[in-house]
Amino acid sequence: MTERVLVVGAGHVGRGLFRAFRSSGINALGLHGRRPSGFATSSGALPPSIADANTIVIAVRDNQIDEVLADLIAERGKSGRGRLASGTVIVHTSGGAEPELLPRLADLGLSGGTFHPLVPFANPDRAPELLKHAWIGIDGDEQARATSRRLAGQIGARTLEIPAGAKSVYHAAAVMSSNFPVVLAAVASSMLTGLGIPERSAQQAVHSLMEAAVSNISEATPEEALTGPVARGESDTVMRHLGALRGDPEARAVYKRMSLAALEIAARGGTDPVKIEEIRKLLLLR
Repeated sequence: MTERVLVVGAGHVGRGLFRAFRSSGINALGLHGRRPSGFATSSGALPPSIADANTIVIAVRDNQIDEVLADLIAERGKSGRGRLASGTVIVHTSGGAEPELLPRLADLGLSGGTFHPLVPFANPDRAPELLKHAWIGIDGDEQARATSRRLAGQIGARTLEIPAGAKSVYHAAAVMSSNFPVVLAAVASSMLTGLGIPERSAQQAVHSLMEAAVSNISEATPEEALTGPVARGESDTVMRHLGALRGDPEARAVYKRMSLAALEIAARGGTDPVKIEEIRKLLLLR
């Protein structure tokens, strides 16, 4: 089947997917927004191209998905006049939402599910590049999943099935993967600038180190890739760090929480259990 895709939602995700679809040769019929913009090909009421679409991708905020679904359901329900054809696949891009109206699609001869790109869309222009070899979380009925797999394959991405009832945990993992490195980079950069290191130098140094760490985990298990005082069981180093960070409660709290998580990885990696417990006591008591 050849997908004819209409993207509804002209924010970062919608724009990024629209670019990726078009650059990969998918027949992307349009990018529809609520309001006119320099990015959307249409705005306001659902566009005429809805009649030609066999796949609709809803890329709006979580609290707006049901509003779009209601419009599509109303369009399908127009007896003899509806432009939404039977068998149309409707997927949304939220990794965490469970839209109330999604189950109603099957009763109207439509198909529904999730097409959640595991990609940070800070810059939609980079989406075609980032989506190649990325992962897309999918769920829904079989037709929706089959369509999602085809779309993902055409843009160079791979899919993973979101287990039923586990969407919130799945999305929390996605948030940790995409958002928390930014938080860690900001905290670490702030610690360096607090020492008088120029901001740009601090940011670039942190970025370089994090890039190398991410590269390591792409080629090894977490147990193999973990480095530093926790992995080596150096309780004296951890003690010095905790002492030095007393004047920065935010950084100290982040250090302690992440070090506790690192202990579990270090333990699986074979670090001396006695040293693991020494560090754990330091982190919990100091």
